Amino acid sequence: MEAFHIHGGIIIIVFFFIPFLCVATDIITPTQPLAMNQTLISSRQVFELGFFDLGNNNLYLGIWYRQIRPRTIVWLANRDAPVTSSFGKLTIGDDGNVNLVDRSETPIWSSNQSVVRLTNTVAQLLDSGNFVLRHENDENPENYIWQSFDYPTDTLLPGMKLGLSRTTGINRILKSWKADNDPGSGDYSYGININGFPEFVLLRNNETVTYRSGPWNGLTFSGTPEMKGVSIIHFQFHNTSDEIYYSYEMANSSVYSRFLVTSAGNFQRYIWTATADTWSLYWQFPRERCDNYGRCGPFGVCNTNSFPICNCFNGFRPRDEYAWFSLQDGSSGCVRSSKMDCGSDGFLPLKNIKLPEGSKAFIDRAMNLSQCGEICKRSCSCKAYANMDVTLGGSGCVIWDVDLMDMKQYAEYEGGGQDLYVRVAASDLGTFF
Repeated sequence: MEAFHIHGGIIIIVFFFIPFLCVATDIITPTQPLAMNQTLISSRQVFELGFFDLGNNNLYLGIWYRQIRPRTIVWLANRDAPVTSSFGKLTIGDDGNVNLVDRSETPIWSSNQSVVRLTNTVAQLLDSGNFVLRHENDENPENYIWQSFDYPTDTLLPGMKLGLSRTTGINRILKSWKADNDPGSGDYSYGININGFPEFVLLRNNETVTYRSGPWNGLTFSGTPEMKGVSIIHFQFHNTSDEIYYSYEMANSSVYSRFLVTSAGNFQRYIWTATADTWSLYWQFPRERCDNYGRCGPFGVCNTNSFPICNCFNGFRPRDEYAWFSLQDGSSGCVRSSKMDCGSDGFLPLKNIKLPEGSKAFIDRAMNLSQCGEICKRSCSCKAYANMDVTLGGSGCVIWDVDLMDMKQYAEYEGGGQDLYVRVAASDLGTFF
C-alpha cells in the first residue's frame, strides 16, 4: 500500500501488487530493458522512473521524486494510452526508439523518432528529471535524439522550456490531468501565444482563454508581479529567431520547486519544505477576480481595490450602466463618451497597468517611447501604446489598434504592470471615471 500526492493537495490511498525492484542504474539499453517491477534511479537519487497504478486498473510509466513521500508524479509517458493489462515493459526497439510495450509486445507508447542507427541508443534518467534518448557514447545535450522535457505533461521543472522551438516546430505546453486520479489530458492547457506581443495563456478546451500572464516586459510578465524580488528562483524568457520560451532555475539546486496546471484550471507553484516534509503553495493563478480573463470587457480596467471592481478611465463610460453598478457585471466593458478628433487627440497616461491582450499588437524593438507615441498619434486607428521593455529606462514600442482587452490596475505597492498611454479626446486627459 502506498500514498500518492496528487496535484491539488488530495492524498489518495491505492493498493499495489507490484513488488518494486530498484535497478542500480539510470539507463536502459537494447539488451537491458525495464520490467514493470523495476525502476530507474537518477545518479544522485533525485528522480525515479517506473510503472505505477492509480487504483483504476490502468498501468502508467512515469517519473517522480525519489526521496519525497507521498509520491509526486511529474511526468507520464502514456497518460492517454494506459496499459490495461497487468504487464508492461520499457525497451529499446530495433529502430533505436524507446518503446513501452504490453505482454504481447504491442507498442503502447514510443519516442517515435527517425533514428539513424549509426550506434546503439540508450535511454537515461537524469537528475534534472529529464528522460533522454541518446547515442550510447554521446552525452552532449545538443545531440539528444529525444527528451521528455520536450513533451511535458502537467508539470514544469527547473531547466525545462515552456514555449516554441521555431527550428524543430516543437511547442511545449502544460496540460492538466483530467482528475486527481486520472492523468489523462484534461481540459486546461498553459502555453505561449506567439502572436503580436507574446504572453502565456491558460486555455480551457484549447480555445477559451481563462487567464493570461501579460507580456514579458524585461523583468517579469506584466500580470505576474509575484515574480519580482524572488531570490530563490531565477526566471528566464528568451525570444529569438530560433525559439521563444520561459524557463526557471533554482538558486539552490537542492531546493525543489515545481510548476503545474491543475484539473480545476489553476496553475500553481510549489516549493518543497524539507523541515515540514510537505509541498508549500508558493503562488497560484488565477487568485482573485481580476485575474479572470476579460472581467471588465473592452476598454474596462479591473481593480480589486475599488468598488465596483470594474472601472472606465476618463473619456469612457460603462456600456451597460445597470449591469455595471447594480449587478457588478462589467463584462460589457466601456465605450467612448467624447467625440474623437484624430488631429487633436491626446494620450492618457495610466500607471501600473497589466497591458492589454496583445495578440494583434504591433511591435518594434528599435523605437523608443517618444517615437512610439509619434507614430500612434499620426495613426487615427491607434488606440494605445507602451514600451515593450521597461528595463534601463524603457525601450521598444508596442501599439494597439484594436479594442483594449483584459487590463488590470495594480496598487503602487504591488509592483505590477507598467505605463500605458491610451488615446482619448483632448478634453478628457485626466484620471478615472
